[in-house]
Amino acid sequence: MSHKRFVLCSATALLALAVACSKSPQSPASPSTTTEVAGDLGPDGSTLKVTAPTPQSPVSGAQPTTIVLVSGTSSALFPVAALPPLTYQFEVRNAAGATICTATGTPSGSTVAVTPVCTLDFDANYSWRVRAVLGSAFGPWSADASFRSPSGGFIRGNEVYDPLVNGKTVGEIVGPVTFIPGVGVRLEGFNSHIRYRLPQTLVKGEFSIIVTGMATNTEGDKTKVMAMSEGLDDLVTNDRRMTVEKRGDPEGIVAWRLITREDQVDTEGAEREFVRFDPNQSYLWTATWNGVFNLNVKRGGSTGTTIYNKGKAYQGPYDPDPHYAFIGAPVGRSGPTAATVPGMIVRQVWISSRPRPAGL
Repeated sequence: MSHKRFVLCSATALLALAVACSKSPQSPASPSTTTEVAGDLGPDGSTLKVTAPTPQSPVSGAQPTTIVLVSGTSSALFPVAALPPLTYQFEVRNAAGATICTATGTPSGSTVAVTPVCTLDFDANYSWRVRAVLGSAFGPWSADASFRSPSGGFIRGNEVYDPLVNGKTVGEIVGPVTFIPGVGVRLEGFNSHIRYRLPQTLVKGEFSIIVTGMATNTEGDKTKVMAMSEGLDDLVTNDRRMTVEKRGDPEGIVAWRLITREDQVDTEGAEREFVRFDPNQSYLWTATWNGVFNLNVKRGGSTGTTIYNKGKAYQGPYDPDPHYAFIGAPVGRSGPTAATVPGMIVRQVWISSRPRPAGL
């Protein structure tokens, strides 16, 4: 009996040994690629083991007409089987070093580009930088790159900016005009005006311009400083007419009118006020419509003294389609002497749902 037990035990031992020998040792688990490139804090606080991207454009204070930030991509600091897909965080800062917006982009080939959604001051200095991101890990920031924001004009959606001090316009010139470098554009005659076609209707917003060279006693009668309309039909009978007048007869009278889908508001009788103008002064004319139509005029520009401010509530939307805006005004059935204030000089046109930027 004892002999049988030994044989059984020996067989059991041999079986256990065979099983043990048949199992090859497991290979150690390979670390994931993410683990290889993400780890401890670097000297700069980064947690992603990649190189800093290299800004490509705009750099060195360049002043592009539109802002598109372009950078080279990052690479791994150490050999890895494959670098996981990275995203890139961009940061735009003003001259004081404050971050004003960020943007995220994905690379295309060896570069990554983004168009940041920032409200930039015009013709001002900015800097930007970029870094790679993988999940919650981030690489080192790039060196700072610098640029200057555009000074040129644009028409985008229902927003227009036209400086007019650089010898050109984003609008369409009608009649004789003269560009004065650094000053603006002079509308030489009653029929002189610049028109802007807004791709999208501006139902509520602001239309503001700076005017110089305009005296109290200009020629003409119901002459216009600025206007808006639906299409290019006769302005006088237009169903979405907006007109702002600085009359020549009676001289110095300021008057206005707005026609919406359901209403018409204007100045009547004694509401048409006399305002004295000095051709050597700058005047900021600002028309706003947001349920109330209001006209404000400041002598000395945006930080100057208010010399006129009047408005009225209206009903219904202001919805011209297509939407046109004018500095000056086209000649209508009332004749040329009721069109543009002749000789006025205009600069810094702003049409937008947003308030006029500081400094314009």
